[in-house]
Amino acid sequence: MPVIFQLLTAVLITCLSFTARGEKLRIVTEPWAPYVYEENGKALGLDYETTAIVFKRLGIEVEWQFLPWKRCLSMLETGQADGALDIFHSAERDATLLYPSEPLSQVQFVMFYANERPHPFRTLDELRGLTIGISPGYLYSQDFRDSTLFTREPAPSHEANFGKLLRGRIDLLITDRRVGQHLLDELKIRDKITENPTIISQQSQFLAVRRNAGMDLLVQRFGAELKRFKREPAYAELSARYGAAPADPASATNGANATAIRGKTVEQQESGAQ
Repeated sequence: MPVIFQLLTAVLITCLSFTARGEKLRIVTEPWAPYVYEENGKALGLDYETTAIVFKRLGIEVEWQFLPWKRCLSMLETGQADGALDIFHSAERDATLLYPSEPLSQVQFVMFYANERPHPFRTLDELRGLTIGISPGYLYSQDFRDSTLFTREPAPSHEANFGKLLRGRIDLLITDRRVGQHLLDELKIRDKITENPTIISQQSQFLAVRRNAGMDLLVQRFGAELKRFKREPAYAELSARYGAAPADPASATNGANATAIRGKTVEQQESGAQ
């Protein structure tokens, strides 16, 4: 039997196995608008809708759960979930998780300041003495997390962080560019807040699944279909609807209006360091 036929057969068996057992692929994620979130009981977002389309094309039904990130990771570890949406790749996770070759999206972490108290900057050294609003449980880069130049102050939500920024309780806040821009419109504060162009870090977001029998073939198939979909006009329209074209790392680091602080990573995940 030709090798390619064997592979295709294995992929088909893997994809159909969930249906045959009357099961769905269990995917967990944390709300992270505009990538993935719920509105009036309906799941939305660039990465959610992209993933849903790809799985539909593969003939796989999915059961979605929106939970705090720490719970998502715990469910992956205990086998209560088959995969997680919008997770960063790390070498430590390679032993337990499989990642497609194609990422879902690129995130760029930047800072925002209130127009009444502007704090434009190009390097972290310029933040001496300031208070930076962070999200509790997020794992930031070691340089950002351990710096003694500025103070990090957590808030229970991104919305709360923007509220503190407007009231002068913090000097800046850090979040993903698309997330921040989404909230400026949602909270109707675009005329009061400015995004600083310096990119603190950028990273790819993936759908990752547990290392189970047949999952490696499913991941390969998912990555191939995702790459195909991202070349279609439908994906361009979907991306534009959620905040312009996908981030281009090359243009982000070399563009005249954006300065990247290299070698630093920020991840949307729970961490005991906070």
